[in-house]
Amino acid sequence: MQSFINIKNFKNFHDHYIFWIKVFFLSLVIFGLIMSLFISPADYLQGDTVRIMYVHVPASWLALKIYAAMSICGFITLIFKTRIFTLIAKSIAPIGFTFSLISLFTGSLWGQPTWGTFWTWDARLTSMLVLVIFYILYIIIWKFVKTFHLAEKLSSIISLIGLANLPIIKFSVEWWNTLHQPATIKFTEASTIHSSMLTPLIVMFLSFLFFSIIIFLIRFKLESLNLKLNSKNE
Repeated sequence: MQSFINIKNFKNFHDHYIFWIKVFFLSLVIFGLIMSLFISPADYLQGDTVRIMYVHVPASWLALKIYAAMSICGFITLIFKTRIFTLIAKSIAPIGFTFSLISLFTGSLWGQPTWGTFWTWDARLTSMLVLVIFYILYIIIWKFVKTFHLAEKLSSIISLIGLANLPIIKFSVEWWNTLHQPATIKFTEASTIHSSMLTPLIVMFLSFLFFSIIIFLIRFKLESLNLKLNSKNE
């Protein structure tokens, strides 16, 4: 496992497979948009407004999963001093930040016709805003801290502190009375969303996921080259 996870293998994977990943992503996103916009039914209460879900929900899932991945990488970096995990976390942070912004923006668009307001200090919305702030702090550290080792340590600590916010986001609708609806997709019991809506939702999530992989591979290659250049200059 350790021999597979190295900078050279990631760069080789980028060079050999990036084209086919792009093709697969384009196929998925076109198929997903057709299903989301034209095939899936309108909600009996929300009408066509519910179609915002096909962007909002996948973006929210990825914002949380990417931050969790950053935290795992940060933990490994602090304990084992493995440089590749620093590059992975640094590469995916802007991707997760973008998805967290998309989640907040589409949530506001969805909330206005549903709740009658673009924003309320709801537990789910507030905790998502906190996630955005942690993403910003992480990115700012790499932007303004010039010493690589110090930035590596500080960013790892920030990612671990922010990890405590993820279960709050996840369970906020169960712990408090909120405007946000409870989870409709469940792994331990039957989901309450119809398959005609679940299928395009999963397809859109996969398309967003492969888009993330594309951006990650490009960013990882650039970050590894920058690290190599900085090491030579030092």
